[in-house]
Amino acid sequence: MVGRNGGVVGRNGGGPADTRAAAVLAVRDDATCRVREILDRVGDKWTLAVVSELGRGSHRFTELRRAVPGISQRMLTSTLRGLERDGLVRRTVHPVVPPRVDYELTELGRTLLDTAWALMSWALEHLDQIDDARREYDGR
Repeated sequence: MVGRNGGVVGRNGGGPADTRAAAVLAVRDDATCRVREILDRVGDKWTLAVVSELGRGSHRFTELRRAVPGISQRMLTSTLRGLERDGLVRRTVHPVVPPRVDYELTELGRTLLDTAWALMSWALEHLDQIDDARREYDGR
């Protein structure tokens, strides 16, 4: 039950058990929100393609851009920054002229590879069924 101030109130009107329940719900809601943020990252348009390509080994920016068809320079930069921020990609700047930057998966990023490949494999396996379902839906 929700009280006047928006908090969770139990049958006994807000005793210690209700406070604990509210705390558990708040932690769960925070974890759910954080999980959603991570799923938004890995479920965006480009992340799985970039992670999959980096699973083949370290790449320079231009190599990676060529290896991921259709990705713009801006989107690749944004995707790599997000992956780096989340600890999935390591960016190494080599002190040479001209500057050289390599991108590679971290150990954490490597743990995403099996899942990424499984999702892409599932999509490839079911392309025809999904296309049929879309045509049927759009034909209504």
